[in-house]
Amino acid sequence: MNMKKRDPITKWVFSSVLALCLVCAAVFGGLYVKSLLSKQNVGKVAGTIHPAVLYDGAGKGDYAFNDSAYEDGVKKFEYNYRTKVTEVEPGTRNLTEVVREQARANHSPIIGLGFSYSNAIATVSKEYPNLQFVIIDSVVKGPNVQSIIFKEQEGSYLVGALAALASKTHSVGFVGGMDIPLIHKFGCGFAQGAKAVDPNIRLTSTTLGTTTEAFANPKKAQKIATQMFTNGVDIIFAAAGGSGEGVYQAAFETGNRAIAVDASQNWRFTGETIISSMLKEVGFAAYQSMEEAINGKWTAGTKVLGLKEGGVSWSLDMFNRNKSVKSEWIDKIDELKEEVIDGDVKVYDYSNDQTCPVDTGMFAS
Repeated sequence: MNMKKRDPITKWVFSSVLALCLVCAAVFGGLYVKSLLSKQNVGKVAGTIHPAVLYDGAGKGDYAFNDSAYEDGVKKFEYNYRTKVTEVEPGTRNLTEVVREQARANHSPIIGLGFSYSNAIATVSKEYPNLQFVIIDSVVKGPNVQSIIFKEQEGSYLVGALAALASKTHSVGFVGGMDIPLIHKFGCGFAQGAKAVDPNIRLTSTTLGTTTEAFANPKKAQKIATQMFTNGVDIIFAAAGGSGEGVYQAAFETGNRAIAVDASQNWRFTGETIISSMLKEVGFAAYQSMEEAINGKWTAGTKVLGLKEGGVSWSLDMFNRNKSVKSEWIDKIDELKEEVIDGDVKVYDYSNDQTCPVDTGMFAS
């Protein structure tokens, strides 16, 4: 094969152009990769902190409160900031000692998940004034304590509207865990949402007990839910921690439906057992607090997170969109959501005076 030799000048030009192309590829390729990493917040480092997240008694694996904190709080923060988060599942241990143990290890912020940590954080935060403490679901006063609470009534309002739209019997129910104002915020918000869509809908509600054991009694919850279904209720909203499992099981076994809480559980069970979930973004709250700390922007005081702040909502995904949840229902709930965010609708907060403006159909269990 006859190949023509390149003259020296052509060869030099060719080599120079090739070298320039390689340099550009390296520079711009690196910038592109750097851009991608930046967009994903990978390896972002702003400071050094040693946070600890203390789960409530149920621990991880509850598909709800604790798992939300783990998935959307701990895991996300560790990934984005390459910072280890110490996790503690206390079980039946004394919570004051659990908090104090983390303080002795110089962890900060120390995040207690659930109102059960109120006394523990109130006590230990005074002993360690230079550390940051966070309580989620309760308010503790202190110069080094950040309290994060939610407008549960707003998220519950949306799933109450969904229940009324989806009910075929015009009868819906609510099963709460412990008989405390926090849980009644869910039930009252749910009732207000249901009545906003169907003023004549029948409501039946109850709670499971007066101690924290009410959040860990799925057998009792299943028995009560089954009776509700027998009496004509066809959708039950459960805000009962681990006891909610009993409600979901009752719905599955009787061919009825349920609404879950805290984290999306739409994927669980077969068919359309869980039609949606009221989202309480515990993970978002924990992540935000740790991010503030690592960026030097953490402050003590009380945060209140509702629909507007991204603290509560309802779950709509591939498991329920246009399946258990019809498109016209989505439009209606979006409309209601905007009304709340814009301030056109005020969802009453039961904890204000422990009353509800609508009849929730509450009975003693």
